Formats: sequence, structure tokens, C-alpha cells
Amino acid sequence: MSTYTNLLKQRFSEPGTLYGMWLSLGCADVAEAVAHAGFDWLCIDMEHSPNDSQDVVSQLRAIAAAHLPTEPIVRVPAHDGWLVKRVLDAGARTLMFPNVETAQEAAHAVRLTQYPNADARDGLRGAAGMVRAAAYGVRRDYVTSANAQISTIVQIESELALANVEAIAATPGVDCLFIGPADLAASLGYLGDSKHPDVQKVIAKIIDTAKTAGIASGIFALDAASARQYAEAGVKVIALSSDVSWLLKATRQALQEARA
Repeated sequence: MSTYTNLLKQRFSEPGTLYGMWLSLGCADVAEAVAHAGFDWLCIDMEHSPNDSQDVVSQLRAIAAAHLPTEPIVRVPAHDGWLVKRVLDAGARTLMFPNVETAQEAAHAVRLTQYPNADARDGLRGAAGMVRAAAYGVRRDYVTSANAQISTIVQIESELALANVEAIAATPGVDCLFIGPADLAASLGYLGDSKHPDVQKVIAKIIDTAKTAGIASGIFALDAASARQYAEAGVKVIALSSDVSWLLKATRQALQEARA
């Protein structure tokens, strides 16, 4: 197997749950330390965190330094070609696109990740040889092999996306429907209440839609009990928490115990 194989994409179709967490602090040291925990994946968040292109590169290097099969995911903040190109050239192989609401948007997201070739004539990714993803030009086969290793995750976060979820799931190149519980709840009129029965009902629908389409589903679990529930329901990709959440939880608990 090539060392450049995207193991996460490969494991989407294999048995078992893939656990990961969000990297929100923009810190390479945190990314490297957490990578040693043995997560299946770690998501470098560019949408709601102060991660820019250089931060992404630093954290990709840090995760690789753990020498474990932990696949980085980069959540881009928008469906913009220049930004997607920059993240892919940095070496990311799995991208998450927020708030995808139609099959057309899903197809566009996939096109942004693909070099134009015989199999992806409408690919929109520009080719450049001297980038980190191509080992700065050493990997001359990169442009011919990259498309097969890129994985596209789209987030279902709105009422409109829910109405179009079957078509989104059927879009060629989409590997996973990742549910954003907070934004989905807000779109349905339940801001701050993703546990509401109506929200949970549509979450179940999205999970079932992904199963029917033969692709993975994913979700951000708010706690361990929810993570177990989603795993039992067949969710493939589960985020347990974020670096900043766990940092605050542990430090506040230690301080409360000391003061007690």
C-alpha cells in the first residue's frame, strides 16, 4: 500500500466507528500531542476557529509527526476554489465543506477537489508541482494519483439541505454526510436545543439516507452517551469533542476540586 493512501477514505466502507475530535486552538503542539492519543481522525477547523493556511500546514506536519494512522480532515470556511486549492496543496486529503444545501453545491465541492483528467473532465483544481502535497516536486506522479485519494465530506446543517439530502447523498464523489447538530437545530427553529425530538428525528433521517446511498454519515456528539447512541445507530464518523472544550473541562474540574 502506498504511504500516500488516504486510510480514512478507505475505512469509510469498512466495519467499525471512526472517532475523532476538532482542533480549534490553531496550535501545532496541541495537534501533535492529541495525535498521539490514537484518534482515527482530527479535524483542523478553518470555519469557526482562527486557523489560516499557515496554521493548517503546521498542524498537518504535527499530526504526521505522531507516526500513527490518524488522518487529518480540514474543514474549509467556504466553497471557494482558491482556498480549497491552497488546503489541498498543503497536503490535506480529506476536506469538509460546511452548509451544503443542494446536490449542485455538493457536486461543485467535489469538482473543487479534483484535477481535470479523463475521469473528472470538469475538475476545477489547478495543477502545481512544487507543493507540499507533491513532496515539493519529488512525487512526480502526484497529479495523476491525487484524485483517487481525495475524500469529500459535506455538512448537512439546514432545513433546505434536509429537503435535498437524498440528492446530495447520491452526488458522485461525496463520501460522507456530516451532520451539524447546532446549525441544523437552529434552522429548524430550535436554537440551542439539538436534543429536541424533532431535531433527533431529522438526524435519524440523514443517517438512514447515508446508509441507503452506501456512504458514511458523521456527527459531532455533545457527550459520550450521545456518541454511543450514534455509534449504535450506525454513524461512521463521530467527533467526541474539541481541544478547547476538553482543556476547559479538565482545568475547571481541577480548580473546583482544589477549591473544595
